Amino acid sequence: MRCCEILIIGGGIIGLAIAIELKAQGAAVTILCRDFAEAATHAAAGMIAPQAEELPPSPMLDLCLESRALYPDWIHKLESLTGLNAGYWACGILTPRYRYSEKPGWLDRASILTHQPDLSDEVIGGYWFPQDAQVDNRALAKVLWMAAQELGIEIHTGIQVDAFGTGKPARFKSDSNITHLETNQGIWKADRYILATGAWSQELLPIPVFPRKGQMLAVRVLDHDLPLKQVLYGEESYIVPRRDGRIIVGATSENVGFQAGNTAIGVHQLLSAAIRLYPPIQHFTLEETWYGFRPTTPDELPILGSSPYANLTLATGHYRNGILLAPVTASAIAQFVLTEKTDPRLEAFHWSRFNLGT
Repeated sequence: MRCCEILIIGGGIIGLAIAIELKAQGAAVTILCRDFAEAATHAAAGMIAPQAEELPPSPMLDLCLESRALYPDWIHKLESLTGLNAGYWACGILTPRYRYSEKPGWLDRASILTHQPDLSDEVIGGYWFPQDAQVDNRALAKVLWMAAQELGIEIHTGIQVDAFGTGKPARFKSDSNITHLETNQGIWKADRYILATGAWSQELLPIPVFPRKGQMLAVRVLDHDLPLKQVLYGEESYIVPRRDGRIIVGATSENVGFQAGNTAIGVHQLLSAAIRLYPPIQHFTLEETWYGFRPTTPDELPILGSSPYANLTLATGHYRNGILLAPVTASAIAQFVLTEKTDPRLEAFHWSRFNLGT
């Protein structure tokens, strides 16, 4: 049996970011990770796009904007600690449109083309969001993993948490505690637990978090300068250029459970939508295809904060915004765990909004 002060279940970007924040504030923290490679972190495009996604005025938009503002300093601290580059790029995001919109800030076709030449003839205008940005999600995952190790955080991989041990039957109106974790490598105990298992959260707790499969691909520009200087967030697809010549194209959104693999139709849809938006992409070299599972809730908002158990905190269900929300989630969850005080930022994301009590 292993004991520690705080146990985080899940080793993706959310679990790692929370662990780093807790450790920085003096807490003893351990991460249990089943498979680092399957985390949604690796399958993302890394967009930091609260404005490009056109989120309506809401607590979610407020949280996303706060997290975007935290990003530069957060990345600087991680890179300074590890000596690695996370690929953060404040490149701005352009949202070309095939249909006119009356929302403020509309740019006509001529104005859009000053930001990005060679867009499709179908593009009639769009919007420019200079404060939105991107980060290389795969590089960020490595930076976070290394930062956790540099700080002395214990990370145990290959551990499958099978069940929560509790003093009472698991009921949503119960105020009982988690007494231990039952795993494939024995019993683990802690004072506090944090659930950050993304799309797999329902395996441990009956909360409505489901996988939403996303297929993606990458092309590469060879032998000349990168023709894209900002992200293109279109109506049917997004195109995310990296400074090294790699260009990410995404993403499908499929309710197929944990069905593995890329499909011919999925890749076809991605390429067709990307070429329609930015025709030159058809001449670039196809480099890679992959897929991942986003943790989705019925209202597509995360589940953050307290749980049915007094010593279990939830940090899951981030859907498309796990990369964007990592800094603010880490800050808010660490504060909540260490102070045990309700954070107003988390009230809109409480599990009880789904009325699952019995």
